[in-house]
Amino acid sequence: MEERLKLSSLFFVGTFVLIAIGTAAFIMGFINDPTRAWANLLLNNVYFVSLSAGAVLFLALQRVTQSGWSAGFLRVPESMGMYLPVAALFFVVMIFGIHSLYHWSHADAIAHDPILQHKQPYLNVPFWIGRMVVFFLLWILLATMLRNYSLKEDEEGGLRIFKKAAHMSKIFIFVIAITFSFAGFDWVMSIDPHWYSALFALKNFVSALYHAAAVIAFIVLLLNQFGYFRFLNKSHLHDFSSYIFMLCIIWGYFWFAEFMLIWYANIPEETVYFVTRMQTEEWRIFFFANIIINWLIPFAIMMPAAARRSKVTLKIVIPVLLVGMFLDLYLQIFPGVVGKQVLGFNEIGGFLGFLGLFMLVVGYYLSKANLYPKQHPFMEESLAHHV
Repeated sequence: MEERLKLSSLFFVGTFVLIAIGTAAFIMGFINDPTRAWANLLLNNVYFVSLSAGAVLFLALQRVTQSGWSAGFLRVPESMGMYLPVAALFFVVMIFGIHSLYHWSHADAIAHDPILQHKQPYLNVPFWIGRMVVFFLLWILLATMLRNYSLKEDEEGGLRIFKKAAHMSKIFIFVIAITFSFAGFDWVMSIDPHWYSALFALKNFVSALYHAAAVIAFIVLLLNQFGYFRFLNKSHLHDFSSYIFMLCIIWGYFWFAEFMLIWYANIPEETVYFVTRMQTEEWRIFFFANIIINWLIPFAIMMPAAARRSKVTLKIVIPVLLVGMFLDLYLQIFPGVVGKQVLGFNEIGGFLGFLGLFMLVVGYYLSKANLYPKQHPFMEESLAHHV
């Protein structure tokens, strides 16, 4: 079974237009309000790194669990994982904005703050940069190895490479669970260095897998619409939807658990985070929109089994979830960095620019190899999948 994705000139034009819009948005941002521009860069960096790392996690889970239904679609999460080297470059750029993003990076702030002095052995610029380098080296190495194993499996067949990929997937799951949690502490939670939450990193870890699974399903649907993945049937849709439905419940559980425990304990140094976001008029709408978009809408729409087998349902729900992830990160980052609600062209245009770049990278890697892992041991099961 041999088929390669052919990218049209319209695809390249569209992605370059999006990148141009994003470039203009960031230029305007850095000219008019550098702090806001750095916050925007952080938001988009975390957003697309989450999708990329979450996609590799999805891939690793399919390998470890020896899932047959998804075998035919593994090129999609593999290609999404190849965005990680590009993301690493943008995070290097973000080092120059560290003083605009993080209060703890200022020596004068540490000198007059006992809490920051206590956290300084961990929250200091050299160690922060060092951890970031280690995170990306591990992620890029393991994602690239999984991709290469898959391509080599196409050449050799048999079970030798399949078993190696499964073993490497176990390592990746262990590594990403630890490193992505620390990345969440470093890049987002440390914006408010006096506040902490035991569930914060876990919620964002689940969010990465949740929204990445949605994007994988959306790419498969779009390619199917253009004549690829012709074997896609309602059973495949049911499994993709079940992932999204399950993860929407887990995400909603962690969101509620984090909020409820902090609200019930009513400790001022913990509740200050939610007071800002829930009780101030400029942020309140985003606070409630977050739980409605990321949990209530997909939960309500996808509860019926018939809805989970519908292409139309997925094409409606998934774009909503992508907006929901943006709002979630916007609510985590902008109140602490910018201090006021400023959602406008800079943020939306910046997101479109990163989206265009992400599409270009994923599309390129999808087109560089056979779209189907033809020698995967469960490829036939995927082609004939029926629930």
